[in-house]
Amino acid sequence: MKPRVRKFALTAHVASSVGWLGAVVVFLALAVVGLTGRDAQTVRGAYLVMEPAAWFVLVPLAFATLTTGIVQSLGTKWGLFRHYWVLFKLLITVFATVVLLVYMETFGYLAGVAADPTADLGVVRNPSPGLHAALALLVLLVATVLAVYKPRGMTPYGRRKQHEDGHEGRSR
Repeated sequence: MKPRVRKFALTAHVASSVGWLGAVVVFLALAVVGLTGRDAQTVRGAYLVMEPAAWFVLVPLAFATLTTGIVQSLGTKWGLFRHYWVLFKLLITVFATVVLLVYMETFGYLAGVAADPTADLGVVRNPSPGLHAALALLVLLVATVLAVYKPRGMTPYGRRKQHEDGHEGRSR
């Protein structure tokens, strides 16, 4: 990959990853408002906004992170399957994206309950979005740490490719 294209791909990956991380923090805040808010309209509003915001923000950022990460890894020396840290980031991103897609049904259910003016506020309040957002934040922070620290360790495929390329002795 040419340097300009590589930098563009890296910028797109960092922007989408940071955006996803930030959006998860916002969802955690919405979940806290939904659980602790005193005003019924505010509590209902927190759950009502989660579903469309997830479809228009979280899901696109998750797919953008996954896509740009794959492009970035394939276009650099790190490769997609050569280093454990890249492979773990890929698995983390795929896992988080799948969990998000499965959880979208829950967002729809919660929005439906919140939209029902006859539903008791105790039924509207649900700790699930807060728990999922906190866990998602933890998972995405682990991926961030892997990206920054790039721990050593090559996969068997990476060692074989390194040997074929004639770069023995370099694991980074």
